[in-house]
Amino acid sequence: MPESTDERPAGLLARLAAMPNDSVGKMLLVTIVLSLVCSVLVSSAAVLLKPMQIRNVELARKERILEVAGLMEPGRSIEELFQGVQVRLVELDSGRFSDAFDVATFDQQIAARNPATSRALPPWEDIAGIRRRADYAPVFLVEADGRVDTIVLPVHGYGLWSTMFGFLALSGDGREVRGLTFYQHAETPGLGGEIENPRWLDRWPGRRVFGPDGEVRLQVVRGSVDPASEWAEWSVDGLSGATLTADGVSNMVQFWLGDEGFGPFLANVREGGA
Repeated sequence: MPESTDERPAGLLARLAAMPNDSVGKMLLVTIVLSLVCSVLVSSAAVLLKPMQIRNVELARKERILEVAGLMEPGRSIEELFQGVQVRLVELDSGRFSDAFDVATFDQQIAARNPATSRALPPWEDIAGIRRRADYAPVFLVEADGRVDTIVLPVHGYGLWSTMFGFLALSGDGREVRGLTFYQHAETPGLGGEIENPRWLDRWPGRRVFGPDGEVRLQVVRGSVDPASEWAEWSVDGLSGATLTADGVSNMVQFWLGDEGFGPFLANVREGGA
């Protein structure tokens, strides 16, 4: 009498269960199946969560811009507050506003990696250690009483271990610092990582940017600022135990406020428009 089909092992799982637990074949097969299942789950989660991750990163950047511009208000959403910020694209060489790209989707870091939308910096110009600079960059403008009151500039430069990304807020005429913040870096916690310390960041507002000759004087000094120094108005205390990171911040702000960065744009602002 033929064996009933109901008593036969059916399918891969049934055959797998019938194999001895200590067999090499069963162990390999279980490992392969688990790997495939986990790969599918991880890949699916990454794809499904990517839009949410991108949105969260964008919200975090907007929050930093609002903070450094002094616009955060309890009880109001980031998106609501950000409606008061005007985003414009600037061609860095001319310092003029541009419509060459949609500023809502323009990514400065992607543009910097594309030879068609960036240029390599020679060593004597590349004091920020960024190697390539995009031809365009966004600026964030906050108006009050019908005029630009605060300008927020995206800045980045190399510290000791990493490229530091942040935002520098200036007065409407670009002559005075309103604030500085960082949203990404990999500097040493407790040392270079102190660039995120609110007590150190609080030393930036009120510092002057340009000297009487029009050159960028803003800098981070080694040690503490001497109030009697002729450079005191343009100087910020250094970071104890993190000299190279502090030097990186100093080089970063001088590059982006200078001729190779937003210098032409700020010159146009001081002359009455961009």
